[in-house]
Amino acid sequence: MRTTIGHARRQSKKRIFKAAKGFRGARSKQLRTVKETLLRAGAFAFRDRRVKKREFRKLWIIRINAAVHQHDMKYSDFMHALKLSEIELDRKTLSEMAIHDPAAFKAICDQAKAALVDKAAALAAIA
Repeated sequence: MRTTIGHARRQSKKRIFKAAKGFRGARSKQLRTVKETLLRAGAFAFRDRRVKKREFRKLWIIRINAAVHQHDMKYSDFMHALKLSEIELDRKTLSEMAIHDPAAFKAICDQAKAALVDKAAALAAIA
């Protein structure tokens, strides 16, 4: 009797076609095209998981910069002042705080400004 891979092949194809559900045209109907499309989709998904992190960091920086400008500071000075005043908040938290809790963000900006003033005074005392 001749052996075939009937059931296993059918299961494999079902799994592949299920993954390609919603793709347009032959990309969801022809096995060879579906395989190629899924390969590319996987590559894009892998790449874009990293791109997403980059994009969000850029967004947070833009938001913080806009909020800090309202308090007469620059983003780079603000981040430097946070390090000086030992405030360890990440950019995501700072951006959310700038949007949803402006009073607390203003307090942080005031602390940062004070840290910059203290540093300037210390440098003036040395010179």
